[in-house]
Amino acid sequence: MIKIITTEDGSHSLFDEELNETYHSTRGARGESMHVFIREGLEHWLSGNQTEEIRILEIGLGTGLNAFLTAQFAERHSQKIHFTSLEPFPIEKEIYENLNLYQSEEERGLLLKIHESNWEQESKISSNFTLQKTKSKLEDFTTSNSFHIIYFDAFAPSKQPEVWSLENLKKCFSLLDRGGILTTYCAQGQFKRNLIEGGFKVETLQGAMGKKEMVRGVKN
Repeated sequence: MIKIITTEDGSHSLFDEELNETYHSTRGARGESMHVFIREGLEHWLSGNQTEEIRILEIGLGTGLNAFLTAQFAERHSQKIHFTSLEPFPIEKEIYENLNLYQSEEERGLLLKIHESNWEQESKISSNFTLQKTKSKLEDFTTSNSFHIIYFDAFAPSKQPEVWSLENLKKCFSLLDRGGILTTYCAQGQFKRNLIEGGFKVETLQGAMGKKEMVRGVKN
């Protein structure tokens, strides 16, 4: 059973009763995504790199919040972004239609467009943002593409340890271009050790919304 909950910054998240886990920080869903994925992911990568089109891979579409904020960034900065998102268990229409992640009707339309775009094919969401959703687990995902950034936004290692496995992190490393980054809210010790063993340089950063730490992995 999936339930909508309101986080401390007013934005919605979801609570999975079976896993006893929320999709985002209860201290602020929108605030967490902005910090972990936009500022410490997308903006950080752009501060040292330039490309006509940024290729991003997301592990866990979930509420669509990260895709939504990235699409807004793409339009605001006239930066072309191709966004591939993996989600083996998409949320139902009656859930996403009632999510409060936006601040205007125009923004609501963007979020709905993300959720209602076709699976397994590219969708032009806006002039600068192309989305490709796939109902695949990371371990089953195959592609001929490489990526500049990976948003690693799966449920916590205590809930889905298989997603955070060394094998999957090595796969992420192979999917990134040189200089590419993996960014995540998680700062678990074993996860950081797995990142290092998988080839990443690990950067431990200030966490979001009062959380002590988060992690960025760099492919040097």
